[in-house]
Amino acid sequence: MIALTAAEIAEITHGRLDADPGITPLSVVTDSREAAAGSLYVAKPGEHADGHDFVAAAFSRGAVLVLAERPVAGPDGVNYPAVLVEDAVLAMGALAAEALRRIRLARAAAGHALTVVGITGSAGKTTTKDLLAGILTQQGTTVAPQGSYNGEVGVPLTVFRADTQTRYLVIEMGATGIGHIRYLADMVKPDIGVVLGIGTAHAGEFGGVENIAQAKGELLESLAANGTAVINLDDDRVAAMRSRTGAAVLGFSAEERSGATVRAVNPDTNAQGNPEFELVLPDGETGLHVNSRLIGAHHIGNLLAAAAAAWAAGVPGTDIAASLSTQSAASRWRMERTERADGVTIINDAYNANPESMRAALRTLADLGRGRRTWAVLGAMLELGPDSIREHTAVGTQVVRLNISRLVVVGREARALYVSAVQEGSWGDECVFAETADDAYALLNAELEPGDLVLFKSSNSVGLRHLGDRIALPPQTTEPADEGSELL
Repeated sequence: MIALTAAEIAEITHGRLDADPGITPLSVVTDSREAAAGSLYVAKPGEHADGHDFVAAAFSRGAVLVLAERPVAGPDGVNYPAVLVEDAVLAMGALAAEALRRIRLARAAAGHALTVVGITGSAGKTTTKDLLAGILTQQGTTVAPQGSYNGEVGVPLTVFRADTQTRYLVIEMGATGIGHIRYLADMVKPDIGVVLGIGTAHAGEFGGVENIAQAKGELLESLAANGTAVINLDDDRVAAMRSRTGAAVLGFSAEERSGATVRAVNPDTNAQGNPEFELVLPDGETGLHVNSRLIGAHHIGNLLAAAAAAWAAGVPGTDIAASLSTQSAASRWRMERTERADGVTIINDAYNANPESMRAALRTLADLGRGRRTWAVLGAMLELGPDSIREHTAVGTQVVRLNISRLVVVGREARALYVSAVQEGSWGDECVFAETADDAYALLNAELEPGDLVLFKSSNSVGLRHLGDRIALPPQTTEPADEGSELL
């Protein structure tokens, strides 16, 4: 973190200083449990808890200053050292923007560059972020989000991990409405902006898919004329964003779309479901074979997006292909494969779900499961608005038509999926509805056999990722830490 005194923090955030002006925090945290010696604790109001209630806990762990919306007194009746602001989250954003501005200036004065890459899209953001960070780390000091830190809190926390030694800063950008991406982009001012795809996830919140496209395109509108827009030409809504930026446009495609200069030639998946292809980059370099360790053909687009962004950042093609061929999934619950000792294979892809990613995961299950008994353990896709029943119905139909052996639908919010599978002809024990994850666990625990292949897929807050862990892992490791909810 770049050094900012309490007095500077108050000036940047237009806050009121109630502390020694010379206090200089060493880190920024929003969770009191993560506070350490020298931390600035941001007491933000939350959906389930108010950060002001944990100020004492943060200071007991070493925090030296709190960014708060009201004074908080200690046991002695004296207020904790604070900068008091109207909105703690917006103040975080202002601090992040100023910290990044100072980093750029310091690096430029030393003759060095800082390249900031912003990534957005309805699906694949975290995977693409991980892939790109893996490439860039081999080229210079790289900072990227932990897990899916992609919102108005997560993006500043990522920025605060950067300093004057940082060569590359990768920012994942999520949104739940129009204007959110613009806010994040104004904060970090990306040099490269990547738009992956426009799906129907969160369509209910946005008021329709066209509004999602409008929101995602805000990233490209933020780019300076000397920046680079990396766009997915296989998605017509993204391809149409070309007109929304004055930056150079670099299009990628796995489908030989016209105008694509980053392409996958002869794309396929091997027996383990890993994508393979010949990578084509704008400079025409040949012999760039990618043999990914990710699972599923749908990752080809993410691999190409990471390759395009890395190339725009100046990374040689041979380094890009080599890195993409050695990286496995870096974040949990994204097509995460576990081989049990008894021969049961678990694919846990239940960190997030929308109709597009659900279809892709089911196709991968069908492809990998040839000659094996396949299980689809599915929960609800949330925030689809009025399209929810129709989209769940379509998934149930797809499960049957892909000849998935067994379907377990978990939770009443996903019941339309179960009903549609039954109506499509999946009867008896082929299709089961489980009210709770515990019910599904009992069924799976009793009926899984060696050689079975099991997919878990649902929206994050449904929690099927934890059911997947219960099935895949020993009992003492069945409560993994959450990484935070992923925004669209």
